[in-house]
Amino acid sequence: MGIFDKMFGRGASEDEKSQKRFEELRSKYQSVLNLADQQHVQFQNLHVENDKLFIRAIAPSQDVANKLWDQIKLANPNLDDITADITVSPSAAQSAVTTGGQTAPQGGVSRGVETQQGQSYTVKSGDTLSKISRQFYGDANEYMRIFYANRDKLKDPDRIQVGQQLVIPPDTDA
Repeated sequence: MGIFDKMFGRGASEDEKSQKRFEELRSKYQSVLNLADQQHVQFQNLHVENDKLFIRAIAPSQDVANKLWDQIKLANPNLDDITADITVSPSAAQSAVTTGGQTAPQGGVSRGVETQQGQSYTVKSGDTLSKISRQFYGDANEYMRIFYANRDKLKDPDRIQVGQQLVIPPDTDA
């Protein structure tokens, strides 16, 4: 499975027309998606909505958010086929302030602790991303939100390990 091969998040549709449009837009904005992956941006939504690529994500810093916008503008200066909601992680912004601009290592947050980025969850025996997704979102098909929020730890959505700490993005459409 390649990166961002599948639409995910509330509003993602699996109909053929949406899939085809997603492929076109994904190809056009591949440089943006690659940059986001390299910069550890946490995606909450990536799908086609109103015939536009819809992205909702949390950048680890304002600098990364600005770089993403610059890359989006390079791909399409008119911004007529994309809707992007890119916010900056408040914890990363705060840690940058307290460390003089150096990014502080983020320690594990205990299970159930809620942040603006979501909650931390410790994988238990028998868990799958679909099962965790159903627990937090009420929909097993939202598992890709969790996968993309944890790309720094996960390389395959079908391979999680007991004891792993996962970030569960907030259910923004609840």
